[in-house]
Amino acid sequence: MGQIAPPEPESRLSFVTLTQFLASLPPGPNILYDADDRSLLRWVEPSELEDPTPYLLDGEFVLTAGLPFVGEGGSPERVDAYVRRLVGAKVCALGFGLTPYHDAVPAALVEACRKHRLTLVEVPPSVPFAAVGLAFAQLLESDSAKAFRQLAEANRQLMRAVLSRRPEHELLAALVQRVPSWAVLIGADGKVRARAGSAGLEASALGPLAARLLSGSGPRVEIETFDLPGARQVIGHPLRSARDDNLGALLIGGEDRLTPAQNSVVSAAVGLLELLARQRTSGSLAPGQLATALLLHPDRDGGGMSAALQDLLWQSLGAGRAGPVRVVQGVKVEAPAWPAGDSPVRELLQWRRLFDTKLVEMTGYGFAAVTRLKVDDGVLAEAEKLGWRLVVSEAVTAGKLPEAYRQVSALRARAAATRESLRIEELSWTATGLIGREAGSMLASRLFAPLEGLDEDRRQHLTEVLRAWLGHNGSWDATAKALGLHRNSVRRQISLAAELLGADLNDTQTRTDLWIGLQYLP
Repeated sequence: MGQIAPPEPESRLSFVTLTQFLASLPPGPNILYDADDRSLLRWVEPSELEDPTPYLLDGEFVLTAGLPFVGEGGSPERVDAYVRRLVGAKVCALGFGLTPYHDAVPAALVEACRKHRLTLVEVPPSVPFAAVGLAFAQLLESDSAKAFRQLAEANRQLMRAVLSRRPEHELLAALVQRVPSWAVLIGADGKVRARAGSAGLEASALGPLAARLLSGSGPRVEIETFDLPGARQVIGHPLRSARDDNLGALLIGGEDRLTPAQNSVVSAAVGLLELLARQRTSGSLAPGQLATALLLHPDRDGGGMSAALQDLLWQSLGAGRAGPVRVVQGVKVEAPAWPAGDSPVRELLQWRRLFDTKLVEMTGYGFAAVTRLKVDDGVLAEAEKLGWRLVVSEAVTAGKLPEAYRQVSALRARAAATRESLRIEELSWTATGLIGREAGSMLASRLFAPLEGLDEDRRQHLTEVLRAWLGHNGSWDATAKALGLHRNSVRRQISLAAELLGADLNDTQTRTDLWIGLQYLP
């Protein structure tokens, strides 16, 4: 049966299993019970709490010196309950450090770990907990570095394929070299355009999956399973235009689920195939859009900008030598000044003229461009007359284009909401400066809405105490001195504010949000 899956959030490229970690430990630790847990290990966490589970993520290795098992805590019932809670929190393993509380691992703990299948490791006094944590960090760092090197090389190979004479065929061939699978590229008409590897099943069997991809909308992944070798799992990715028209689909299949690193390679290939499809279907204006997308999007080439792309950049800008450039993004806030029927081509030509560049890409939100111009007030005024607002990056070198693109992307929503064009060079580089008055006021209104029921004097007093307390980093004495109040009065006011706001004031993120929100209160 087929199923549709939403796009997955970005996963880490590297991972360490508990088995790998136990094998990498320094000499000394002794595995008293091995549950043969092959799950991923997320972190190593020391804790002497009787119940550490509220503070744990799944997949952690918990270290304890045995303080929870001193006195009555060492009874078989309480030890069993402790282990049961760890297993319920999906802890990978428990490390027990000898001394100062215990000379040996309690027998009740060994029995409970066997009963609930939790790996138990005895850590001698000669091995500090810090050494165990360091071993995990070093293993994760080494594995991550290897994965990133492999991903960068894979992306460079995909880019070389895009620049070949048969880009679609060469790109699929490069993909199946890096990902153990076969691949089939379907055109918008449902016909096969290119293939690589042996699919192990008839092309007609892929028809229903391709039909779903070509008839749907938005970013998505379709999955189909077949009871055939080499096709246990077939994943389909749609290829879409900037306006969400279906331009084709990429189908890949294999025996096993792909790793996070392999999924990253597939995502890069999908992006490049979309660019090629857009070039093929958008006429003579497409090469400039393709070049713009390749230059601006950092996920297209893990190895940085090639010499060929740099040459393309300066040619498209009409420049004979390298120099500073800017990234511009435009969002439409008013009706266009020309008929909607011819707007795509006319818009593209308009921006090329206005920014004196061929590097313009039409996007779902508007457009992106690379220009040598400073984008002065006259250019901004002309764009705004047409119903657009612009976000303009600082002047950067060619290698910094992806970073400049990310900066202007982060401010695009603000330009649309405030209906004001923005130049990054003119912004105040503080949290409040970047958020802007409108977004900041929305944040303040949402955070402090629970105080609206209080009378004005009471509400103002509470916010003044909260502002002073946050401003003095939670110091009761300093806050009391600044406000001329007794420290116990400050404590009561802060407790009341936390209760009314439903906020955990021990949480750093909560404090930060409240502090920023206070800057925008009327």
